[in-house]
Amino acid sequence: MQEDSTPKSSEQEDKESGSSLARSSMVVSSLTFFSRILGLIREIVFAAFFGDSAQADAFFVAFRIPNFLRRLFAEGAFSQAFVPILTEYKQKRSFAEIKELVDHVAGRLSATLLIISVVGVIGAPILAAVFAPGYINESEKFSLLVEMLRITFPYILLISLTGFAGGVLNSYGRFAVPAVTPVFLNISLITCAIWLSPLFDEPVIAIAWGVIVAGIIQLMFQLPFLGHLHLIPRPRLRPKQEGVSRVITLMIPVMFAVSVGQINLLLDTVLATSIDGNGSVSWLYYADRIMYLPLGVFAVAIATVILPSLSRKHAEESVDKFKETLDWGLRCVLLIALPASIALITLAEPMVITLYQRGEFSAESVLPTARALQAYSLGLLAFMAIKILASAYFSRQDTKTPVRYGIIAMVSNMVMNLLLILPLAHVGLAIATAFSSWVNAGLLLFGLMKLKLFSFHRKFLVMTVQIIFANLLMLVFLLGFNVTADQWLEWSTLARSGNLTFLCVGGGFCYGLGLLIAGIRPRDFRH
Repeated sequence: MQEDSTPKSSEQEDKESGSSLARSSMVVSSLTFFSRILGLIREIVFAAFFGDSAQADAFFVAFRIPNFLRRLFAEGAFSQAFVPILTEYKQKRSFAEIKELVDHVAGRLSATLLIISVVGVIGAPILAAVFAPGYINESEKFSLLVEMLRITFPYILLISLTGFAGGVLNSYGRFAVPAVTPVFLNISLITCAIWLSPLFDEPVIAIAWGVIVAGIIQLMFQLPFLGHLHLIPRPRLRPKQEGVSRVITLMIPVMFAVSVGQINLLLDTVLATSIDGNGSVSWLYYADRIMYLPLGVFAVAIATVILPSLSRKHAEESVDKFKETLDWGLRCVLLIALPASIALITLAEPMVITLYQRGEFSAESVLPTARALQAYSLGLLAFMAIKILASAYFSRQDTKTPVRYGIIAMVSNMVMNLLLILPLAHVGLAIATAFSSWVNAGLLLFGLMKLKLFSFHRKFLVMTVQIIFANLLMLVFLLGFNVTADQWLEWSTLARSGNLTFLCVGGGFCYGLGLLIAGIRPRDFRH
């Protein structure tokens, strides 16, 4: 029987896309969750092998710089600028024009990142002095940082090309492959920390090499899937290719807009290197990694699947459906972020003790790490909302507005950093980051309300009250069954894991029960 090849109408495609949006988000969330769990295991291994030592501090600074640029190019600015243009090409252009766009974007991106990588390797001492000024007078620590920067910096090229491939796959609805790709980074770093580090005079150097190995594997993994779409790029360089020019025009301001949170974390790292003694950088890093688990699993997943949908609805001038999709994304964020934030604040010490307190990570490191985690968690809802709110602007190819709001947020972060670093040390830096995230999210939301693309309608407000009720029920359970930090420290690893699992599962059950009692059902989140 001959297969029906009748093209689908825009309305049919939109209906099918809308019905699959939640399912796509669940697929990405599930795969990302697996990756984040491996990432958490990675941090547990790091803590056990390196703790909060001077060597750990140096590696986390060395990893933070290329990791910041990775999020800028691979997960942030490039993706947010490229996906709307590629989506528009899919809607209005031929396959040959799509392939031409992919080839020329790949060529321009590769050339730019190759230059950046070479400059970064050569200028590693300058970068180390800029991003870790507190290490300049500690020659051994500074030299170690420079060496690791030179090893890890080419990762920017590899992972950004991986992000480019992932952007193409996401635009064609292949969300699973990009979502599972970060698994290889975690496997590589865990393997190098456990088995390769004992072979080095400076064990932490092994992890730096693991970063490069992971970058190669991640890029190679995605190429066959691009081949299935017949979109493996043949990099080309033509000065005035129309699609590339539009991507660059969007990308330059987006580079700042989507990375405000990462810039704030980078500023935290820079200032943390100036705090007397070792540990401040590591405490902030370990806390950030726990906080990033719900952020990376859910917010990134929702933003990943919502951006192509919003871009298509904007291209089709379907304002009502655009608003419905945005509303769905924010409701999902509220459902997930609020309980996650409350749980992280309430269980900060049990989590840090259970996950990190062993080997080189001493009991004295628990409290400063837990306080940083609580401070970061104050901004979790805002961090997650920014992912969705920024996507609404970028899908409309509006990059100037988020940049303006991002500048305001970054300035507020710098002011708060200077005000809080002396009285609160590294915790003050984390509080400042959380505060600036609320400033950024609030401005983005207010801007969308002015454009009449979002409103706090009655259904949204009622659902907010219902979610708050469910969170109160969960909080009562967590406070009622938790014990003191001293008791957690006395328990074995098995006892800690069992009790933390009980609290998390029990709290999740109470939250779910609270949602049902309040009248929320799964169908309320179907798009």
